[in-house]
Amino acid sequence: MTAGGMPGQERISAEIAAAHEEAVKPAHHPRRDFAPYRSTVLRHPRLPLVPVGDPEAAERHGPVLGARSAGAGDADLTRQHTGEPLGERITVTGRVLDRAGRPVRGQLVEVWQANAAGRYAHERDRHPAPLDPNFTGVGRCVTDDEGRYAFTTIRPGAYPWRNHVGAWRPAHIHFSLFGTAFTQRLVTQMYFPGDPLFPYDPILQSVTHPAARERLVAAYDHGLSRPEWSLGYRWDIVLDGPAATLPDPGEDV
Repeated sequence: MTAGGMPGQERISAEIAAAHEEAVKPAHHPRRDFAPYRSTVLRHPRLPLVPVGDPEAAERHGPVLGARSAGAGDADLTRQHTGEPLGERITVTGRVLDRAGRPVRGQLVEVWQANAAGRYAHERDRHPAPLDPNFTGVGRCVTDDEGRYAFTTIRPGAYPWRNHVGAWRPAHIHFSLFGTAFTQRLVTQMYFPGDPLFPYDPILQSVTHPAARERLVAAYDHGLSRPEWSLGYRWDIVLDGPAATLPDPGEDV
C-alpha cells in the first residue's frame, strides 16, 4: 500500500489514465516529462535549445562505431558464441523508410536486448535472473538496396524495474539508427504483439496517440518463420514525417 492509500499498481494505472486525460488530443510525440515514468521528471530538458554554429563539429562528438564494418555474423545474435543460447529463436526483419516511403539504403541498424530470462549482459543489471554465457544480446547490420534489415536472435524476457511497485517492462528490443548523420540518430524500442504488460508500462503508455503506439509493436509474420528454426516478426521503421517511428523517451537500463 502506498502513502496515498492506494495499492501501487492501481496508483500507477491511475496516474497513466490521468496523464492521458490532460491532453486535449493525442500527441504524436511523447512528453519528455511523463509523470508515471518517474525518471523523466529529472531527465527532461528544462532550458531552451542551444544553437550550434558548426554542425560538423557537433557530429564529431558522436559515438565511435568500431574499427571494422558490420559483418554478416553481426546480425545473427545466436551465432556469436560457441554454444547455443537458451530461448525461443526469432527472425526480426523490416524496411527502413523515409517520410515518402522510399528505402533508406546503407543504413547502420544496431540492436541490444535482454536474454530469454530478462537479463542484460551489462554490469548495471542487478536483476537476479540467470545470465546466458552464449548470448550477449548485441547485433548490427546495414540495410540493403530496398532498405531492408534482418536479425536472428532470441525473444527477450520481461524484467522488473524500480519505477513503481510491481513494475515490469514488456519484452522489447532496442534499435538505434543514424539516418544520414549522427545528429539524426533515432533510438527506439520494438515490442511484441499481444503482450499483457502493455497497459502497465509507463514508457509505452507515454506515447498517447494510439496509432503511433501501435507502430512500435511488431507484427507476427508466419511467412518469415523458418521451419523448425525460428518464428518471424516484421517491423518497418520510418525515420521522419507523420508516420515516423517514435524515439525512446529514456533509457531504462
